[in-house]
Amino acid sequence: MMKSLAIVAVMSIGTILLRGLPFVIFRKHTPSYIVYLGRVLPPALIGMLVVYCMKDLNFSAAPYGLPELIAALCVVGLQLWKRSSIVSILGGTAIYMLLVQFAF
Repeated sequence: MMKSLAIVAVMSIGTILLRGLPFVIFRKHTPSYIVYLGRVLPPALIGMLVVYCMKDLNFSAAPYGLPELIAALCVVGLQLWKRSSIVSILGGTAIYMLLVQFAF
């Protein structure tokens, strides 16, 4: 039990330091390349995750990737409608699981 608590404590401190360190280092002025990376990396990472998730789809055999594509379209639709990442992710995951379990 103590070992688990120590692991959680170390991980928590590490996370807090990593997230807070940029605010300490760039207190006065944030360099332009950091601002640029903060603007372009989130969409790039989302794109990489989409490619990674869709890379093993088999379009030549049933169900032809339909559950994944329907869920992805629902994620896009929810994001455009609600503008909430958590709603989009949870909604897309729920729709995918329902499709896989009951429809395909």
